[in-house]
Amino acid sequence: MLLCDVWGVIHNGERAFPGPCAALAHWRAHRGPVILISNSPRPCDDVAAQLDGLGAPREAWSAVVTSGDVTRDLLAERSPGPAWWIGPERDGSLFDGAGITFAGPEDAAFIACTGLANDETESPDDYRRPLAVAAGRGLEMICANPDKVVQRGDRLIWCAGALAELYQSLGGSAVMAGKPFAPIYRRAFEMTASILNRQFDPRRALVIGDGVATDIDGANRQGLDVVFVSGGIHAGDFAPTAGQTLADLAQTFLDGSGARADFVMSELAWNGVARHGQRNH
Repeated sequence: MLLCDVWGVIHNGERAFPGPCAALAHWRAHRGPVILISNSPRPCDDVAAQLDGLGAPREAWSAVVTSGDVTRDLLAERSPGPAWWIGPERDGSLFDGAGITFAGPEDAAFIACTGLANDETESPDDYRRPLAVAAGRGLEMICANPDKVVQRGDRLIWCAGALAELYQSLGGSAVMAGKPFAPIYRRAFEMTASILNRQFDPRRALVIGDGVATDIDGANRQGLDVVFVSGGIHAGDFAPTAGQTLADLAQTFLDGSGARADFVMSELAWNGVARHGQRNH
């Protein structure tokens, strides 16, 4: 089975990528389930609807598992709060039916962070002062999206993980719901077993992703084989050099990040593997 990242691999926040979607559809038709595993702070149904709107065909995936799904479990444990919610209005569905009430940093019992309220105009530093207040009160932050940045078109947009990093630097504590942490993978494996209607060996999963700190690190922590898509979020971090292959450049970059990938592709494709080795998944 495949565990495939979403943002940066099959779409850029504005449009779906036809080639990667076709590759996933081919795998699903001929090899097995494709579980999209996303650090979106919204529930899986919302992400599925977003994929429809971006033109990603339903044939390309079997199920969606999100950081938002895991976050809802964490919210249930802390209901009714109140929570200081940091995030845009579009993430409001995360709280539907959760019984959570809301308050500011001076009165909340914990922080629920889904992102910046306006990720087009704000930066994490805009939140430094109220986060310092919350840290001084010892509030725990539930971070619904561990990504620090995400690709939107040709831009990089700040995400909740950047706020969590700032909060921790101010002395606050944060619980991360998504990749690279274990709960989202457990949920993905449970979903796979449900689709197959049988137990399976998670070590036979192949992970595909473009984020070293989330997708690649998460696969490494789980002991899973992983494909690094170099043309995603890290596309600007290294460039082709005469005499060096994509695999060599990517390996140097990954080594510098303390990460390991079994395969490298510039973008997801059915026959685009750029490194040696092939395993049966």
